Amino acid sequence: MTTKGARTDIMTNLARQADDRLNEEIRLLGQILGETIREQEGDESFDRIETIRRLSVAFERGADAAAGETLDTLLRGLSAEQAVSVIRSFSYFSHLANIAEDHETIRRSIAETGTEEPAGQETDSADDDFDGGMARLTAAGVDKARIIEALRQSFLSPVLTAHPTEVQRKSQLDAEHAIFSLLVEREHLGPGAARRRNDALLAACITQAWQTRLLRNAKLTVRDEIENALSYYQTTFLRQLPALYAELEEWLGVRDLPCFLRMGSWIGGDRDGNPNVNAETLDIALRRQAEVALRHYLSEVRALGNELSLSRLLVGCSQDLLRLAETSGDDSPHRADEPYRRALIAIKGRLAATLKELTGQEDSKPAPLGTQAYPDASALLADLAIIEKSLAENHGRALIGPRLAPFQRAVKVFGFHLATVDLRQSSDRHAETIGELLRVAKVVEDYDALDEKARQDLLMRLLQDPRLLHVPYLRYSARTEEELAVFETARRLRRSHGPLAIRQYIISHTETVSDLLEVLLLQKECGLIEGLIGDPEQKPRAELMVVPLFETIEDLRNAQGIMADFFALPGMADLVRASGGVQEIMLGYSDSNKDGGFFTSNWELYRVSIALAGFFAAQEGIVLRLFHGRGGTIGRGGGPSHQAILAQPPGTANGLIRLTEQGEVISSKYAQPEIGRRNLETLVAANIEATLLGGDEAPPEAFLEAAHFLSEASTKAYRGLVYDLPGFVDYFYAATPIAEIADLNIGSRPASRKSSRKIEDLRAIPWSFSWGQARVSLPGWFGFGTAVEAFLNDAPEEKLALLQRMAREWPFFHALLSNMDMVLAKADRKLARRYAALVPDQALAERIFGIIDTEWTRTLHALDEITGVHERLADNPALAHSISRRFPYIAPLNHLQVELLRRWRLGKTDARTYNGILISINGIAAGLRNSG
Repeated sequence: MTTKGARTDIMTNLARQADDRLNEEIRLLGQILGETIREQEGDESFDRIETIRRLSVAFERGADAAAGETLDTLLRGLSAEQAVSVIRSFSYFSHLANIAEDHETIRRSIAETGTEEPAGQETDSADDDFDGGMARLTAAGVDKARIIEALRQSFLSPVLTAHPTEVQRKSQLDAEHAIFSLLVEREHLGPGAARRRNDALLAACITQAWQTRLLRNAKLTVRDEIENALSYYQTTFLRQLPALYAELEEWLGVRDLPCFLRMGSWIGGDRDGNPNVNAETLDIALRRQAEVALRHYLSEVRALGNELSLSRLLVGCSQDLLRLAETSGDDSPHRADEPYRRALIAIKGRLAATLKELTGQEDSKPAPLGTQAYPDASALLADLAIIEKSLAENHGRALIGPRLAPFQRAVKVFGFHLATVDLRQSSDRHAETIGELLRVAKVVEDYDALDEKARQDLLMRLLQDPRLLHVPYLRYSARTEEELAVFETARRLRRSHGPLAIRQYIISHTETVSDLLEVLLLQKECGLIEGLIGDPEQKPRAELMVVPLFETIEDLRNAQGIMADFFALPGMADLVRASGGVQEIMLGYSDSNKDGGFFTSNWELYRVSIALAGFFAAQEGIVLRLFHGRGGTIGRGGGPSHQAILAQPPGTANGLIRLTEQGEVISSKYAQPEIGRRNLETLVAANIEATLLGGDEAPPEAFLEAAHFLSEASTKAYRGLVYDLPGFVDYFYAATPIAEIADLNIGSRPASRKSSRKIEDLRAIPWSFSWGQARVSLPGWFGFGTAVEAFLNDAPEEKLALLQRMAREWPFFHALLSNMDMVLAKADRKLARRYAALVPDQALAERIFGIIDTEWTRTLHALDEITGVHERLADNPALAHSISRRFPYIAPLNHLQVELLRRWRLGKTDARTYNGILISINGIAAGLRNSG
């Protein structure tokens, strides 16, 4: 048996070998990139790039006092064309280094555990995979029967969103996938012709990447976002999700686990603040999703047809299979004795007809005239079950596992809709639509003038009235028609693609009970509610789950009261029970952070989760499902998913959870199939652990009191800077590339909700994105140092001991500190100061940067004192090594970005300078791997 010390030595040795392999691979890719640059740009350009890199490293390390001035002189002397060439070089290197890291994390984890480990980014550690989770459950005495039962009660859904943080083009992602595949292939090649061919292909791919635009030359459309998201299903989800289920079933010794893990999407249905999303994009999203699912099924059927060449002359088959085969219309004498092939021809024909019916697209071999489309996915599953049963009963069980079983699981998980598309709109648009319907119907002239009580009374009366407000032959405003069209399209698509195609309706800026009632009334108007609310005989049912989104600090504090008042209304609890018995509530991490700062946002999310869990525990027949609106950065709720799920407050981990996956986090987690599988496993393991091992015991009262104090003090410091300090908005717009980010073609959604420079109106995504680019990452830490200093003021030793105990014993506080540690590791004070130099009013810049820098020092000191560690990422050496490798190549991009921003704002508004700024944004985001 291996001792703990021996295992540590083994792991250390493996880590050293992994670093050596990774460094060698990065050198290889860097060398090929360098040779490409020499060939494409010339020796002079290559030498210039190397000089800038050396000076940047010297500046960063402080080894050469004159490095900063020399670097400034060199950068200011570059022409716009030279600057763009240098920026492209370092940007491409960042992308190549990421590919090598992703490859190494898989390779290293296989060597250690036989499973894949996710990439070296803001993610989970090696112990947080499926095997690690199962080992902890076993050690805690949890048997497999309890795990199976927990999975039967679970629901887990990663929801892909189209928020504008993904800065990479799809063509770029495709090129990176090709390079990744070549690195995997290279592992198994010895010296000789095959290795030389691999070298040549790598060189070709890198040359292709160098000659391909990093940037989009047009604004990203909603259709582009739909296609980008679908690429992850084709590369990862359609195959890796069935593989994950098969792994679980094998480990648990069961045959058919329920489909507790499903995919969700906001792309094409999220209208909040995006005028480009409407009924048409919703229809496009579901049609394209259906096409991707059905074409995958068609390819699987063709492959099965090639594999199941079983002859009746050699093996028997069921009568059901023969009947299915007879419906194929295939009379080829070559297949007369091959019933499985003929049955699959029948299935393929019906799938081709389904493709035509749902999408308008033809299969490569269209269905014969008169072929009936499948009415739903269950009908397809029934045909596949006939094949499975016949194989199992006729010595063909070994033929089920390789392809048929994963195919069946894919159909169960993805249906004909692929992913559930959420609808989302702001509450004020619903009120506007209801107001016009009421005015035209002569019910109420001015809905806006009604107080909340009057609104509730009116809406409840209308929900109990069988008559409709909408008069079909009257004209309404374009905005009202647009909103109604979404509901009507949702009704049609649920009928054609299945009830899971569209299930949730999310209400942004939920502030009152009437915000929920308005969406119920709009459902009633468009035929999405059966029966009348409050009628006990009809048992009304809503097809769309009304999901309030609580975003600001005030909204989070009011959430439990709003839900209590909502369920106190006559018939509301019965409606939810009849509609599935689940009440989903979405919690907004981004806007709450922008509103109250990092600590207060996390604390209020913690508190509201407990309050909501307590309320719903008393509701008979209704369970709470929390939907966590997490972004990519720490400041927007990002960070390791496993850690975040395990840090859920006591009583809230009930196995039901949805969470958003946004921007470049999607590509870093799911672009590579192996890494995608590992990240999905991590979510499953965390959810099971949180459900079965998460205690219901509340933390000590002293912990809660300390957190409350820290929240009050930190939000005061944060709001004092961001909202109360004169000149801060001017500083922010000058000391970050926010204005340039707003122009970058990285999303279909505007950067701001209104045409203003107010922080309140700015979306949380570009807010975090900008601070990350400027290497301050202010939303992920500001205010904590001041709060801790104030907390320790009257009893420093006693209270520091309390905070240290909280860090050891309280998962919430530990996760918060760990995430803050990550974000501070990626921040850089020297570079941040260079951005501050862009502010025209340098007196203002010195004053505000001085406040930021002082708080930076306080926060680092507080973190060190509480954790007892005086270096960043001490508990995550893989990420620490990753950052140390990448930073020397990210810093030159920051230096060049500052220089080009300076030129641009001085009036040198040529296309080259502009493109250089935008490419630098791309490169920095790629290097940091957390843009928004």
